[in-house]
Amino acid sequence: MKKIDWYIIKKFLSTFFFSIFLFTVIAVVVDISEKADDFAKSGLSARAIVIQYYFGFVPYIVALLFPLFIFIAVIFFTSKMAGRSEIVAILASGTAYNRWLRPYWMAGILLAGILLVSNLYIVPKANVIRGNFEAKYLDPNSSYENLTKSRNGSGSDFYMKVDSFTYAGIYNYDTISKRGGPIFLDQIRNNQMVKNTRAEGISWDTLTKKWKLEYVIERDILPLGENVRMLPALYKNLNFTPVDIRQDKYTKDKLTSPQLAHFIKLQELRGAEGLNELKVEAGRRYATPITVILLTLIGAIVAGRKVRGGSGLHLAVGFVIAALFIITDKFSTIFSTKGNLPPEIAPWIPNMLFLFVVFYLYRNAPK
Repeated sequence: MKKIDWYIIKKFLSTFFFSIFLFTVIAVVVDISEKADDFAKSGLSARAIVIQYYFGFVPYIVALLFPLFIFIAVIFFTSKMAGRSEIVAILASGTAYNRWLRPYWMAGILLAGILLVSNLYIVPKANVIRGNFEAKYLDPNSSYENLTKSRNGSGSDFYMKVDSFTYAGIYNYDTISKRGGPIFLDQIRNNQMVKNTRAEGISWDTLTKKWKLEYVIERDILPLGENVRMLPALYKNLNFTPVDIRQDKYTKDKLTSPQLAHFIKLQELRGAEGLNELKVEAGRRYATPITVILLTLIGAIVAGRKVRGGSGLHLAVGFVIAALFIITDKFSTIFSTKGNLPPEIAPWIPNMLFLFVVFYLYRNAPK
């Protein structure tokens, strides 16, 4: 680490954190103005709103705009350096072009690591705070429970594939008390039902971590008859928990990456729909930090050239590149969630395309 490294890194980090802080304040003010009526209807105090909502909103908005503001910060301070002929002086002193880019690499990798940890663990926990508040006070009709509302009771009806050969249906399930019923479990092998289990009630036993079925009738279907058993209660270790049943549109955002990977495996086992959206989200959390490094290099190479237009031209070029990146990212996501594009590839397509942009700009940069 030489003086030039500390000089560039200090300018990089100070510009970035100041710009992201400034925009976060603006975003919070705009959000308050849009949701003022909802906050008033909630009856909560200002302190409660800050704790129950903005403690989750701020990390979410910062992570969302993290790559873009890194790009803007790099272009802004590098363009200023180029305008004052600092970069020309650095290169003219015998410093290699790759050596000049080293502090950008170091700062970019540092910020990419921060974003990676945030995407995997911190932002999902913040989304729990934000999502719970929005589902309760701002968008109460978004809950998955409302989509499965029972027609014959106060709870919800759920149908799912428990494992590769068992299907379940739970009627009138209440996610608060974790009780419902009646319930059926059908085991299918070779397109034939081999076992049918029906119960009047089902509840989650927090002590044994199993489901308790009440007033159970089990039927083993044989080729020439059936065996029937009647039980007052039966504890079963089914392949789902109350957390799996209680879902909303924020579920994928609330799960940390290990939890999301486990959830995807369970949903695949159950034959659930909408898995591409979950897989794209899982891949995006790893792809976005790489985006930070690529945008850092693009910003440094573009803004490092002294031009007559100054910072204005560099910022214009930067915004065009950022817009193209966002469009590419949105198209790849849509083609994966709504089309046949593999979800494992979709989050990485913008990075793969802009990797060629980095090589092109690097080869044509004045060194």
